[in-house]
Amino acid sequence: MPSERTMINYVTVIGRGVPSNYEISVDGDIEPVEADSLEKTTVVSEHAVEGTIETGVHRFQFSGELANVHVLDWNGTPASESPSTPEVHIDYGVPNRKNNS
Repeated sequence: MPSERTMINYVTVIGRGVPSNYEISVDGDIEPVEADSLEKTTVVSEHAVEGTIETGVHRFQFSGELANVHVLDWNGTPASESPSTPEVHIDYGVPNRKNNS
């Protein structure tokens, strides 16, 4: 899903060992950074993704601004009421990183 806009912003979803769901939408474009994130993620549109996570990390790059993040634990309890929902980190303006390994 190529983008005409520069994708220098990142959102990272970190699982806490409990099956959880997430939805992320942006006002630009969004796409997975790594292939393993794509396997467990449904790209709803070029502006939104949703997926499930239990452990590990799902990372996405996006252009524009973050519009919405919605996370629920396995019982459907929202993040504000459950310590088991995944952590979400947003980084704006991160230069492109090359893997030197």
